[in-house]
Formats: sequence, C-alpha cells, structure tokens
Amino acid sequence: MALAESHRDAVLAAHPLLRHLRPEDLRRLAATAQIMRHPRHATIFQKGDPGASMMAIIRGRVKICTFSNDGRELVLNILDQGGMFGEIALLDGRPRTADAVALEETELFVIERAQFLPFLTSNPEALARLLTVLCQRLRQTSETLEDALLREAPSRLARGLLRLADTFGRPTPGGTRLTIKLSQQQIGSLIGASRESINKHLGDWTRAGHLGTEEGCLVLRDRALLQRIAEAEA
Repeated sequence: MALAESHRDAVLAAHPLLRHLRPEDLRRLAATAQIMRHPRHATIFQKGDPGASMMAIIRGRVKICTFSNDGRELVLNILDQGGMFGEIALLDGRPRTADAVALEETELFVIERAQFLPFLTSNPEALARLLTVLCQRLRQTSETLEDALLREAPSRLARGLLRLADTFGRPTPGGTRLTIKLSQQQIGSLIGASRESINKHLGDWTRAGHLGTEEGCLVLRDRALLQRIAEAEA
C-alpha cells in the first residue's frame, strides 16, 4: 500500500536532523525515498555490507548490534518509530559498522547516498544538524564504554533502564512502563552484563518494589532510586 505523501513528510520531519527544513525541501527529499518492509527478526543489513543508504523507521523497532569473535552480542542501540540509522556509512560510503535487525515487523524509508549527498550540499543547515546527530551518537558510545569499564553491574543496569525509559517509557499509575519487551539476555547485551547478573538484580529490585511488570513489560516504579543507583558506582 502506497504511503501518503503527507505521511512521508511527517516521518522525516520527526527526526532532529530534518525537522527544521522547509516543507518544500522535506517533500523533495521524501519523494526520493523508497519504502522497505522487514518481518520480525529480519536482518536489515550486516556489518561489512556496502553503506549506500540511510534509513528512517516509519513503524516498528530496530536493534543496532555487533558480535565478538566468540559470538557474544553487544547491543549498541535500539531505535523506535522516527529513529534514523545508517548515517555514517551514507556519508563516507564505507562498509556498515554494525548489524541492523528488525525487532518486530518494520517499515523503513530508505534514502540513497546518491540522492542525499546533493541534498546536503544545498542545505547547509541539514549538514550541520547531521554533524550534531553524529556527535550525539559518539557521546552515547563513549558513555556505554565508560559504563562497561568503570561501573559495576547494578549501576550499568539502572542507567540502561533509565535510557530505555527515555525512549520507550510511558506514564502509568504505577510508574513508567516500558513499551518494549526485552529478554534478560537482550538487556544484558545492551549494557554489557551476563544474563545471570541481570536476573539477580531485576529480581532483587522487583521484590523490593522498585520495579514491576505489566503484560510482560517492565515498569519502573521508583525512578528516583534507580537514578541514585545509576550515579553511585562510578
């Protein structure tokens, strides 16, 4: 089913990189985009694949991840509707630096490098905002590395849950409910901790009333306490 032109524009306008562009520029960029659909758990691209496009999520969620030589997964980011990924390879034309996997049925805008680079050349403001987005990604990567090297597992877990709440949290009478279901193994991969460690701390915090569950999703019942734990063990 074809996507309405106004919806195409709205999806691109939701991203910090593009939201301040003029409507006519958004329409021009949206007109060059292709639509791709991926089923749940499908690999969108793999590390080392040619990087000829970037993608914006129309619906669904995407995991950005990489693997160690012995097969251990490291989750670098989880993106929701409106998120954009693939910017680095699109700019330098080099191979992908990580895998992208659809966590659920996902629909994407695909913007090819051949169309986007001329667009950036004629829109200096968009280029400046793209640099800002890339700097934010670099800061996030630096924070993740700092967490892994300098923080104990409870602090890393609390920080990871708070970051998830910032993206996927919805207010509920009992606190903040995450709208994404992640296994303990996935949470461990996201923060660099074992599943056993995640199981222990989630269990302890649930019994103490700091966390809960609703329909299989975590609920942060005491964000202030999690914030104190997050900041306590640098």
